[in-house]
Amino acid sequence: MALNPNPWPPRTRRISLGDVNIVIPTLNEEKAIGLVLEELFSIGVKPEQVIVVDGHSTDRTREIASSKGVRVILQEGKGKADAIKTVLRYIDKPYTLVMDGDYTYPAYEIPKLVEKASRGFDEVIGARVNGRENIPLLNRLGNWIITKVFNILFGTNLRDVCSGMYLVNTRILREAPIESRGFSVEVDIAAKVASLTGRITEVPISYRKRIGEKKLRIIHGLYIVKDLVRLAWRYNPASLIFILGAVLTIPGIVIDSWVLLELLLYGIKRHVWATLGTLLTLTGLLSLALSIIAVYLKRFEYRLNQKLAIIHDMLEELESRLRSKS
Repeated sequence: MALNPNPWPPRTRRISLGDVNIVIPTLNEEKAIGLVLEELFSIGVKPEQVIVVDGHSTDRTREIASSKGVRVILQEGKGKADAIKTVLRYIDKPYTLVMDGDYTYPAYEIPKLVEKASRGFDEVIGARVNGRENIPLLNRLGNWIITKVFNILFGTNLRDVCSGMYLVNTRILREAPIESRGFSVEVDIAAKVASLTGRITEVPISYRKRIGEKKLRIIHGLYIVKDLVRLAWRYNPASLIFILGAVLTIPGIVIDSWVLLELLLYGIKRHVWATLGTLLTLTGLLSLALSIIAVYLKRFEYRLNQKLAIIHDMLEELESRLRSKS
């Protein structure tokens, strides 16, 4: 059972659409980028708020984006994570919204994320609840597994941690260096917010069929799993070690079952194998129990961080009021 990721209600903040930079990583999105930008303008986003960070497209993506009056920069490195690292130098708003440039994420959903962030959250993820049929089956399965593991590690209750549309407090985005590569950047950012302040949530959004060539492959899902294991090692290494130790339960049970069958069917006693199987089983069960304890201890630490973050905000607000009075 997941703990409440924020036991104290977050302080509300006055956030409007004008407080947000829209960041769109692109790579050969000439068929969709114009539609994405026009839809953004239709909800009140100004061209100067939008930054298209392009991964050296070989089509007309940059030309089309520039013609719409938005800022277009070339990313350093390769992949979506490097795009986010590059664009951090150009962001000048207190909040950053990242969205894909393939028309899958509707711009009209953005006000919902902004309104939710106004309730004091440092990250709001757009959970793809409607239109999930537009997500390939294998991607859906991988996303479900990754999200479940993430919830266990960080005590959250998310449904779509891999979503490509999310709103983040720019200060936290800058303070927490991105270490992952490629498409697992979403998981990396969510992990940092969950561990630093715990003020992470989501809102349901729609998801459309992409325009243009699909870029997310099965191999990228494996990379995300690898990065998730790396994040687990970084944020809760004890739990990961004990979970790996719990795997010893499987060979232990297999050996003990074989020894028992040999005894019942043929009357053969295998004392050494029985001892080995019992030791493996007990070690695995002990490791499993310790991994659960490690998870809950880490969640307790996160809850303390969340309370400290709220106290920090309250002190900043008090200091601001005292200065205004003086």
